[in-house]
Amino acid sequence: MSRYGVPVLYLCSGKKTYIGFKKCLYLCSRIMLKYIADKDHYTEVLSRCSQVKHDLWIGTADLKDLYVGKSGGKVEPFLAVLDRLLKQGVEVRLLHAKEPGENFREDFDKYPGLWTRMERRLCPRVHFKIMIFDCSVAYIGSANLTGAGIGMKGEGNRNFEAGILTDDPQLVDVAADHLDSVWQGFRCKNCKRKGFCGDRIG
Repeated sequence: MSRYGVPVLYLCSGKKTYIGFKKCLYLCSRIMLKYIADKDHYTEVLSRCSQVKHDLWIGTADLKDLYVGKSGGKVEPFLAVLDRLLKQGVEVRLLHAKEPGENFREDFDKYPGLWTRMERRLCPRVHFKIMIFDCSVAYIGSANLTGAGIGMKGEGNRNFEAGILTDDPQLVDVAADHLDSVWQGFRCKNCKRKGFCGDRIG
C-alpha cells in the first residue's frame, strides 16, 4: 500500500503520455468517481454496506444511533445490518473518536454477535470519515455515522454533507492505508494526546 502520498488521478494525468489519449479516456470511463451530497450519503453510501461480501471498514468521529429502511416500510438499527454481515463472515472494523450515546448502546446490547465478532477501536484524534467496501470502493467525506450525517433523516433535518465515492485503486488504496495506520496503532508512538486516550491502541 502507499504511505500517505497525495491522492492524484494518475490514470489521466500521469499515464496519458505513455498509453495514448484514447486509451486513457477509455480507462478513465471505467472508474467510478461520484460526488456525494446530502441525502446521497444514505442512498449511495450507507445502502452499500448491506452488499459487502468480505470486509467493511468504517472510520468516523461521531457515532450515534442510526436507522435504515427495510422491506414493508419498516426501519431497523444500522447495527442490525452489521450483525447480519458478521453472521455471514464479513470482517467489520469500526474506528471512532469517542464512546457513543445511550441510545446507541441500548441498540448495541440487542445484538450479542456484535460483542464478540465486531472489531471496534477508539482514537480521540480521529476526525476523518472513511468507509472501505471490500477493499475496492471507498467513501471519503464529511459525514459521521449518525442519522443526521449519513442516515435516513428527512431533507429538512439532515446535515449538509459532501464527499466522494470511488473505486479508483489509487484513492481506495491511500484511504484504506490512512485508516489502517490508525487502526494498527502506527501513529501512537509520536502522539501528543495520549492523556486523552482512555483505551490505547498501541
